[in-house]
Amino acid sequence: QVQLVESGGGLVQAGGSLRLSCTASGRTFSSYVMGWFRQAPGKEREFVAGISRSGGNTYYADSLKGRFTISRDNAKNTVYLRMNSLKPEDTAVYYCAATTTIRVVTTIYDYDYWGQGTQVTVSS
Repeated sequence: QVQLVESGGGLVQAGGSLRLSCTASGRTFSSYVMGWFRQAPGKEREFVAGISRSGGNTYYADSLKGRFTISRDNAKNTVYLRMNSLKPEDTAVYYCAATTTIRVVTTIYDYDYWGQGTQVTVSS
C-alpha cells in the first residue's frame, strides 16, 4: 500500500506557472505507474498526465501537451507536474494517483491509490 500527499498548489495569474509535487510513503514507489488527474467544480475527474515506473515514458491529455510536464524522482519517492502558461480553465483540484499496472493508463478506475488533492486556481 502507498500513501500519497500532494503539494504546490495555489493561486496564480493566467500565463504563470506552478509545479505540483506528490510524495509517496513506502519503499516501493518505483514499482508504481503514477498519474495526475484534475477535477473542476461540477465536472468529472479527468486525466492530465501519466508516467511509467522508470520515468522513461510519459503520456498527456491531448489538450495539455506542450504546457504540462510530468516527471518523477524515484530516489525521492516523488512525482512532479510542471504547469506552464496556465489558463483560468486549468482551475481545479489536482490529484496524484498510483497504480500497479505495467503501462501508463488514463482512466480513474485503473488507479488504486489517490492523494487528497491540491487546489490550483488561475485568475484571469
